[in-house]
Amino acid sequence: MTPEEVAGRGWDRVDVVFVTGDAYVDHPSFAAALLGRVLEADGFRVAVLSQPDWHSCRPWQTFGRPQLCFAVSAGNMDSMINHYTANRKVRNDDAYSPGGRIGRRPDRATLAYCQRAREAYKGVPVIAGGVEASLRRLAHYDYWSDKVRRAIIFDAKADLLVYGMGEDPLRQIVRRLADGESIADVRDVRGTAYRLGASETPPNNEAIVLPSCEEVSSDPQAFARMTEVIHHQTNPYSARRLVQYHDREAVVVNPPALPLSQGELDRIYGLPFTRRPHPGYGDEQIPAFEVIKDSIQIMRGCFGGCTFCSIAVHQGRIIQSRSEASVLAEIRGLVKQPGFSGVISDVGGPTANMYRMNCSDPEMRDKCRRTSCLHPTICKMLTTDHGPLLRLMKAARKEKGVKGVLVASGVRMDLARRSKAYIGHLARHHTGGLLKVAPEHSDPEVLRRMKKPPIEDFGEFAKEFRSACGGKKQYLVPYFMAGHPGCDLDAMIHLALFLKRTGYRPKKVQDFIPGPMDIATCMYYTGLDPISGEEVYVPRGARQRRLQRALLQYFLPENYDDVRAALKEAGREDLIGDGRQCLIPSRAPKQPAKKGGRRPKKAARAGYRPHRKTAKRRK
Repeated sequence: MTPEEVAGRGWDRVDVVFVTGDAYVDHPSFAAALLGRVLEADGFRVAVLSQPDWHSCRPWQTFGRPQLCFAVSAGNMDSMINHYTANRKVRNDDAYSPGGRIGRRPDRATLAYCQRAREAYKGVPVIAGGVEASLRRLAHYDYWSDKVRRAIIFDAKADLLVYGMGEDPLRQIVRRLADGESIADVRDVRGTAYRLGASETPPNNEAIVLPSCEEVSSDPQAFARMTEVIHHQTNPYSARRLVQYHDREAVVVNPPALPLSQGELDRIYGLPFTRRPHPGYGDEQIPAFEVIKDSIQIMRGCFGGCTFCSIAVHQGRIIQSRSEASVLAEIRGLVKQPGFSGVISDVGGPTANMYRMNCSDPEMRDKCRRTSCLHPTICKMLTTDHGPLLRLMKAARKEKGVKGVLVASGVRMDLARRSKAYIGHLARHHTGGLLKVAPEHSDPEVLRRMKKPPIEDFGEFAKEFRSACGGKKQYLVPYFMAGHPGCDLDAMIHLALFLKRTGYRPKKVQDFIPGPMDIATCMYYTGLDPISGEEVYVPRGARQRRLQRALLQYFLPENYDDVRAALKEAGREDLIGDGRQCLIPSRAPKQPAKKGGRRPKKAARAGYRPHRKTAKRRK
């Protein structure tokens, strides 16, 4: 991370400079560390420029001119989601920065970082990657500016974009650059996208030409068609190249990278990570690291296909799993870490219980275009055996120095219900008092738009989980969402009544955020379901979103006025009163006073300010 460290390793040059919007943590859950270790293992000299001051290009010159390229990422999160809430308010902290401080990265960080890299050393290839670039590789709806923005490669002025999990594409690119090929020669690598100039020859006829950026910006039907094609072209075994014109130029997206084999994953996770933040941060904690420092990732990908989730278009729907030996070897290394408590905080991935589950018929898998293996029903070709996962969990518990192995990743309940043994082990051995699950809603129509199972699945899972606890005090923490396309006030009242009936009082709730490239984002922007073509109701405006969120926590005194307004608007005054069937009483309850006898006031927050000069909140 410093020129002194470069000199200390005896290097006279650096091959690749990683630029990241996150603090540098040498842990496999952080992309810069993972990719940096992969390139280091191939013999390349890698430096990491973490959270540089983007107001000039001088930090990009810290390590001198890189021999091969700059590899640029906004970090583990999209920088706009990192900075702003669903209501476009400035967040109070940044989990990926030292001390949780905000202001360590710019809005749309990929753009600023790529442009500074270009300014620092002309002629050095600039490769964009990470979640932000990956999900903005084509024209996309941007919630914060409320408009369709063009593919990020045009504004970032990067030479190449790597989307999805980048180990294999980046290795190929860097090796070929080292062999003397130009950046224009490596445009054929899977999992990449590039800018096609107006005078350049377009790809061959095998490519699918999407509606142009101009079309999707002005025509909701065209935007929906584009979204449908994108999500039907995520299977790496059958996906075709995509081309989208932006005026006279175009962005070309090659098919996704092929899934890594178990051996390749094992090799990557067996690299010599220190599992610690860079010592330059001293005693300052990095909140995101504190959450995952004692966790083990056992797989990648998710075939659930939830419409509000970006995993399918980033990590892919095909599950890539590590071997049991590889996971246990990482656990043994973790046990030796200074300060390890003996408890592994999580053994999982995007979903906790999809380990080694995949299509049982390779021929069908290679041509399948389903957007979900679980909705509307679980595909009969899907292997749902929890046996390999159970064996891994049992082996992890028996490792010397391990006192407990917890599951903190979300559990897919419809899959779990296919294995009573899994639910039993989960309840008795792998839940530390609380287990996260995500039913998301109770209304059938909303759940259909989300591609989530019926709420009855949650009820049955809850019964089986409680029964498996055998008297041990374990609790489910269900996550619910407000403001999703298809959700109106009637649907939210349905959910509020469900919560009252079942006794759940969620402390934390989710507001739907339209992230780039999601199916639900297309519904939000166009009012159309891109897969079925049906029209969808969309809750818009701050008031509607506020009323829906209040109904999720109808029991809070500070939400009384909003809940009352929502019930009146929906014609459900019968739920206002003092009867057992009512949601809220006829009179507003007193709000609890703060110390000193004053009632709490709502904090004033600054909204979305793309050109703000300071990251501090407005007083």
